[in-house]
Amino acid sequence: MQNKPTKTTALKPRRAWLAAIAAGAWCALALWGGAAQAAYPDRPLKLVVPYTPGGSTDQFGRALADGMSRQLGQTVVVENRPGAATMIGTTSVARAPADGYTMVLATNGSMVLNPMLYKKIQYDPPKDFRIFSIGAEAPLVVVTNTRVPAGNIREFAAYAKAEGGKLNYASVGLGNALQLATEMLKTELGIGVTHVPYNGSAPALAALLANDVQLMVDVVSTSLPHIKAGKLKALAVTGRSRLDVLPNVPTVAESGYPNFQAATWFGLAVPAQTPPEAVARLQAAADHVLKDPQFRATFSALGLLVQPPRTQAEIDRYLEADRAHWGKVIKANNISLD
Repeated sequence: MQNKPTKTTALKPRRAWLAAIAAGAWCALALWGGAAQAAYPDRPLKLVVPYTPGGSTDQFGRALADGMSRQLGQTVVVENRPGAATMIGTTSVARAPADGYTMVLATNGSMVLNPMLYKKIQYDPPKDFRIFSIGAEAPLVVVTNTRVPAGNIREFAAYAKAEGGKLNYASVGLGNALQLATEMLKTELGIGVTHVPYNGSAPALAALLANDVQLMVDVVSTSLPHIKAGKLKALAVTGRSRLDVLPNVPTVAESGYPNFQAATWFGLAVPAQTPPEAVARLQAAADHVLKDPQFRATFSALGLLVQPPRTQAEIDRYLEADRAHWGKVIKANNISLD
């Protein structure tokens, strides 16, 4: 006589069946998740450029977006959102969904200087953003007009001292890297030159050409046509080394002021909570573009130093050093815009 199956024995086949279903469901979910991840990006992305169209910053952002589009297999649409010292466009990205589809063209103005200069700022770069690429450095050029009897930095310093504080310098507004670099230069040279802010490069350069002001620290790309035409004199560049587009123009450090160095930079950032996998994909695409010889040559001709790819740890150290550098300048000159 056969024994009747116990309750426990009868449940075993059912448990095995349920386990098989659960395992199959888990595998399906895992495969779906992997497929979804592999599909990123599956729609167009957006790069917010917090500057007006046409300048070197905008040109760099658009070229980078174009190259990244080819790498990602999706269009990267550029949206210019200028205003409030880059804070309008930058704040919009800080509040955007952290899904990997919205980036901002970051600069040391938006990510380093603004938080030090403005008390009523609506974003906190270390908290709200992940800066995943430092794309280019932009050394600056110190220029004067042909009526000023100086051909280099030392001669300008001597001329300014002889004029007893009568000279003026132009900037493209308060609190940006160009104005702060000029304040650094004044301190380094020991001269008194009065600040005259203008609303952009065009009116500032027009004032310099007209001799309304006698000095300006400018981005290379906007002053370069006037330098080549012989209308402006390049006294020095502010970076660590000479530029290929101005090979005969020494650095400020070479000119006898070894402690002087100033540059701005352009990079890419996303909202801080963007998934790491999406950030890694974006970073790889950007790095590929930055290594392209044609891309590098194009922006070298504008006086930009396209940067090699960096790890996240290297980017973080770069930002820390930049904040320390400009923090000293702002504190030394007691600059605040609130």
